[in-house]
Amino acid sequence: MIGGAQFYRRHARTWQEGALTLVIIAIAVIAAFPLAWMVLSSLKTPQESMQVPPVWWPGSPNLDAYSQVADVVGLGRSFLNSFFIALVTTTAIVITSLMAGYAFAKYRFKGRDWLFAALIGTMFLPPIVTLIPLYRITGYLGLNASLFGVVVPNLANAFGIFLMRQYIKGVPDDLIDAARVDGASELTILFKIVAPTVLPAIAALTLFAFVYHWNSYLWPLTVLQGNTDQYPIVISLSRLLSYNRGAMNTGLVMAGATLAVLPPVVLFVFLQRFFVDSIVATGVKG
Repeated sequence: MIGGAQFYRRHARTWQEGALTLVIIAIAVIAAFPLAWMVLSSLKTPQESMQVPPVWWPGSPNLDAYSQVADVVGLGRSFLNSFFIALVTTTAIVITSLMAGYAFAKYRFKGRDWLFAALIGTMFLPPIVTLIPLYRITGYLGLNASLFGVVVPNLANAFGIFLMRQYIKGVPDDLIDAARVDGASELTILFKIVAPTVLPAIAALTLFAFVYHWNSYLWPLTVLQGNTDQYPIVISLSRLLSYNRGAMNTGLVMAGATLAVLPPVVLFVFLQRFFVDSIVATGVKG
């Protein structure tokens, strides 16, 4: 009877693991299907895009749509604008979050907890609520209709500060005190001791910030005020909406969308190891 019970438990566990694997595969396929369809559609001919029932795989893949979309939206300039916005904003968020998180985690000063609570409270404000105040502020600073107007209000981020603070709290105080005894400055401690220790969190924040600001639409559209030369790629691609009225231009629209998602995907490929490590570390701490 004991052997039968062990056999049953072992096979029940095997069936459970198999079922869980099938569920994970199904979810992954569902999540990846729109991206795969977008890429394949960008390689189809106009005739294949119009065919009913739809053609799943292009018979003769071609890159004609990519050359056309480059002419329609001014691809080079738009990509440079997007990279400027995303890179500058992400770099500033990582630095300011690291410094503020270090201060909240390791310094003790009057009103620290109240200030941190107020900071966390800003995370619950919908972005649309702060749109008009930020627009007025950028106007007072003379930054409207420029890329600096898009970047400056986003140089710090409450979520980033919260994330860094939670990770930096786990850095041993003895390690920091030892560095101070050796004569290291606070910036040296922060960037040469603390930052390498919380590298997974930095990678996760980098990924989140870059993807968010690369895909940002409403704020750049509001600040740039129709200055099309400063438009990032996401706004420039809105010009393709007029091409989406017929199936003949489906490949053009899909090509533009594919180009727009490439940089975040490439960044994720490079940072996925650190990103997974950050999730695992969070689970262990929790």
